[in-house]
Amino acid sequence: MPDSTIEQTDGGAEAGRHGEPSATSVNLSLVLVVGNSGINRVVVSRIVERTGLRAVSVPVEEAEAALVEHAPGAVVLDGMSGKRHSANSELLGQGIGNVVAPFFGGITATAALARSATNLRAGAYSPVAAMIHAGVVLLGLVALSRLLAYLPMPAMASLLLFVAWRMSEAPKALHLLRTAPRSDIAVFLTCFVLTVMFDMVVAIGTGMVLASLLFMKEIADMTRVSDISQNRRIVSTPLPEDWSVLKISGPLFFAAADKVFGDIAQNYLDRRGLILYLDGVPILDAGGLSSLERLIQKCRDKGTYLLLCDLQFQPLKTLARAGIQPQTGSFSLSSSLADALESVSNDNLGLPQTTGEGA
Repeated sequence: MPDSTIEQTDGGAEAGRHGEPSATSVNLSLVLVVGNSGINRVVVSRIVERTGLRAVSVPVEEAEAALVEHAPGAVVLDGMSGKRHSANSELLGQGIGNVVAPFFGGITATAALARSATNLRAGAYSPVAAMIHAGVVLLGLVALSRLLAYLPMPAMASLLLFVAWRMSEAPKALHLLRTAPRSDIAVFLTCFVLTVMFDMVVAIGTGMVLASLLFMKEIADMTRVSDISQNRRIVSTPLPEDWSVLKISGPLFFAAADKVFGDIAQNYLDRRGLILYLDGVPILDAGGLSSLERLIQKCRDKGTYLLLCDLQFQPLKTLARAGIQPQTGSFSLSSSLADALESVSNDNLGLPQTTGEGA
């Protein structure tokens, strides 16, 4: 139940000192773990009244955190085993187990990387090993609990430290710090510090955001425009006076398109015409489309003819969906650079009176 809490009163503490179970001495076999929802409030209250089960609230956020913590462990095990896990199967199995377990007095849980890594290093190679591991743990709790209570906690802590060191793959981390780009090192160190100071969920969320931003920056830096008007290997046909051929390479998305088209508008709008060679542009998103429309408008205002050629499928589809059409005396499309050069050389564009054609 969402509002269920367990508090220790003075009377409960007094009872505990006399050997009687206090409010905090909960028998886990009488604990029902339920979701934090309004529907469960009515159902669980009836179960509690009739069976004496204690309701413990488990918010949805904890379930999400369990799933997030599970994924990195599976990736680490993939690296240790050389195999690739099925993420859908893992999460589906974990979800079913956590739904069924409370009906038998179980508590929802997620995979533990430390135990999984130890199991793998001991020779495990199939899901049967996890089932055997669960059986051994159950046997230990049922038959050996009194003996296990005598194990010193410092010894258990040292064992966990040893296991953590073996699965940390420290040589790989050092190699990454020596060879990886600075942006990747920054993400790695940020995730490392957040994992130690807070938890893995915070570290993973922050790391994904940082990695995404850095990736977009790197892709935006890869998108460039170059003047190939004098490159006879590509531009084999001589150009008329005051015409230029510009080659754009890289995706024209929101983080790159504005800069690219801004540079073109600043440096090339004094020409009579521009040919944009777009065979190296695989993607044109809404941000790139908006920047292109502004460039078309600026070219029209300045009297510069703009000719796009060699568009790939996705950018061409984006232009078609946006309703971008050839405009008389200012803008047209061509299927290839050779056709565009031929149209310009033969004055098939009919500047300034005739209509520009789209091939």
